[in-house]
Amino acid sequence: MAPYVLFPGRHHLLTRFQADYLLRLAEGGSTVVWAVTSANHDNTKRNPVPYHRREAAIERFSVLTGLRSLVVPIFDTAPTDAFAEVTLKTIAVATGLDLTPADTVVACSTPQVAKLYERLGFPIAWVEADTSLPTAPERPWDVLLRLSRGDETWRELAHPATIDVLERYRLVDAVRTVINDPIIGDEGGLTATRDYRTYVEAFAVAAERKWAAVRQYVQPGRIVDIGCGAGSLLELADHEPGLHESDLIGVELARHLYQECLHKKDQGIFRNANVYFYQRNVLGGAIFDDRSVDTTLTFALTHEIWSYGERRDSVLQFARRIFDHTAPGGVWINSDVCGPDDPQRPVLLRLTRDDGANPDKPRTDLAGLPPAEVNAYVAGLSTRARLDQFAVDFAFPFAYEPVDDDTVRVDQASAMDYLTRKDYVDNWLSETQEQFCGLSFADWTDLLTEVGFDLDPASAPIRNDWVIDNRIAPVASLSDLEGRPLPWPATHILAVARRPRNG
Repeated sequence: MAPYVLFPGRHHLLTRFQADYLLRLAEGGSTVVWAVTSANHDNTKRNPVPYHRREAAIERFSVLTGLRSLVVPIFDTAPTDAFAEVTLKTIAVATGLDLTPADTVVACSTPQVAKLYERLGFPIAWVEADTSLPTAPERPWDVLLRLSRGDETWRELAHPATIDVLERYRLVDAVRTVINDPIIGDEGGLTATRDYRTYVEAFAVAAERKWAAVRQYVQPGRIVDIGCGAGSLLELADHEPGLHESDLIGVELARHLYQECLHKKDQGIFRNANVYFYQRNVLGGAIFDDRSVDTTLTFALTHEIWSYGERRDSVLQFARRIFDHTAPGGVWINSDVCGPDDPQRPVLLRLTRDDGANPDKPRTDLAGLPPAEVNAYVAGLSTRARLDQFAVDFAFPFAYEPVDDDTVRVDQASAMDYLTRKDYVDNWLSETQEQFCGLSFADWTDLLTEVGFDLDPASAPIRNDWVIDNRIAPVASLSDLEGRPLPWPATHILAVARRPRNG
């Protein structure tokens, strides 16, 4: 028998079968080296359990079975054929063990992974994929899916160590929420095509302007920034003398941005000791106790909830969550894009054709191209041709009727959705999944009132004149059906919503 058994995997759930199999495999006293992959990922569909809880379950498993174990975290990397070598080197650095084919058998039921170790000469124990077994046992991920569906038979297959840890740390419901969440992607974000580097830079540039617009409405106490991005707004709040005794809390869904927040905290960017970050999806359940938050900030977030959720129903659910956790007299400050006051009004939209290429028809294959190629192609289109491409890629279908080479007849909301998005070529396939003009200011007023908020007089629709003057007006014009010029409508909303003190 080999002195070591290398057991690579995500190990979100351990099974009774694994216990029996490993006990037989390590019968001569082998040490099981658990290489826990994706150790830096949690709160995603593929990785719903954080590493430290997985490690706790493995250690509990080892005590209950009598197996001698070593647990090593393996951080996620880009897909590579050198995955086995990376894992072995990580184990060597963490434990001092230089595992070789002469002293180690690899326990692995995933053929693609097993091949990487076979190529290095390691013998393979196939665990659930062992063809000598009388019946094929259920794999851990399938047992986890039973849990996510509410099928209580998962407890019959899971090892008591896993059941104990999941129950003690209240992870059963958390796992169900993450796996079944319609918004969170497999890797813990909203869309796989988003370039988060671009977003971090954009957040940093706009943070001071955003903070200046809302600072006067922020109430000291418990301040929560939902969709905090890379934490730029909380950096500014951290420097406010009047908020030095407040708790500053950031909530971010996207794993890349959440990790950037933690990195900033580790670097000592924040002076306030009471700065905290959570990777959560607010729609998945309450994060904060009822009536416990004095100020909630949301910037450029609610249109994403609209776009990736169930439109108004999801925004309404989100608003109710905010209302519930807001203290009486507390405030929710929401700044985001919004639609025009008369969204369905038919208008004539004239667009420039001489600022780029004008192909005969839009492409339908952009989703299968590398991001750089998509960006280059869209950037090379004229403003008029880009509308045709937008109509193909936009996740919210709309109708428009060409009037002449330069002009189309279209509803005002769709016109503004295109005009406010046409320059986002760096994240084209991501941006075209989002609708900016789903709610008008009147819609917002109705929704917030329905939830129970009082709208502060400071709340108003806003037009971003810089965007109009520099991005839209030079290449587009808007008129009524008789050709009379129309003023550019509002592009954003500032909503200062207060929970009544007796509410």
